[in-house]
Amino acid sequence: MQPSIARTMIPASPDGSADIPADVLIVEDDPIIAIDFEDRLLGFGVRSVRTVGSVAQALDAIAARAPDFALLDVELIREKSFAIAERLAALDIPFVFVTGYGAETGIPAQFAGRPRLQKPCSSDALEAALQIRGG
Repeated sequence: MQPSIARTMIPASPDGSADIPADVLIVEDDPIIAIDFEDRLLGFGVRSVRTVGSVAQALDAIAARAPDFALLDVELIREKSFAIAERLAALDIPFVFVTGYGAETGIPAQFAGRPRLQKPCSSDALEAALQIRGG
């Protein structure tokens, strides 16, 4: 099945809200946080959740199969996720930055308007972030 066809076949969530992406890439270096996100995303109806912990792994995962949506931890071990954000933006794939740091986190100007989730985030905030398209 072609990705564009799969994307159009995503059912609305049971409460009738906007559609939930079928395939979400989580870029998170803390395994506990990654598992929490994965569990919640699957609970929202996401069909496939892939988790990676580094920029290189994320770029490889995107090259292998572009996700419908991504959650990007800003501060990974020894690196930041901005190269991943650049790749996703070039592919027009929606994403949200996730950070445990406040507004002082140095987000580059080209991503200043992108949505952010503050860790820890509520399930309502996470579910709302999934419904963001573009940005």
